[in-house]
Amino acid sequence: MMTEPVDDALFDLWHETTIRVRYAETDRMGVVYYANYLVWFEIGRTEYCRARGFSYRDMEENDDAFLVVAESYCRYKAPAYYDDELIVRTHITELRRRSLRFGYEIVRASDGQIIAEGETGHVVTDREGRVRSLPESYRALLTAPPQEALAAAQARATAGRVPEGSAPE
Repeated sequence: MMTEPVDDALFDLWHETTIRVRYAETDRMGVVYYANYLVWFEIGRTEYCRARGFSYRDMEENDDAFLVVAESYCRYKAPAYYDDELIVRTHITELRRRSLRFGYEIVRASDGQIIAEGETGHVVTDREGRVRSLPESYRALLTAPPQEALAAAQARATAGRVPEGSAPE
């Protein structure tokens, strides 16, 4: 069964997560150790999914679907330092039936400098590691706008409306 192609607008939907560099993430000169960027990519990816109404745990426990990291890439553009506030920007760059890719930018909040960018490629497997299709329910959530954006739009739509059965004062 083939799934519908993904609307290209999906690839423009970035999710932002703010983190602060901890002392333990740096070397003696206060510069972030390179492997921490992959951990921050995971934080961004997890929060991207959470903003769309599900967690990795939901996929694993309820639907026997695991997003296995098959490849990762990170390009370091500028150093990050202890106590920097960073914004991890995450979006989907490819969504296929059995795999997906996330793209990332890590930006220093104080000056807007992109300090790293990268991608991770994931294969969907079951608990035994056999490749399987991404369940349609998660595909729909991944391609939907973030939950907080939906809630904000609903709040704006109902703002100023007088509930039925009540009279304005």
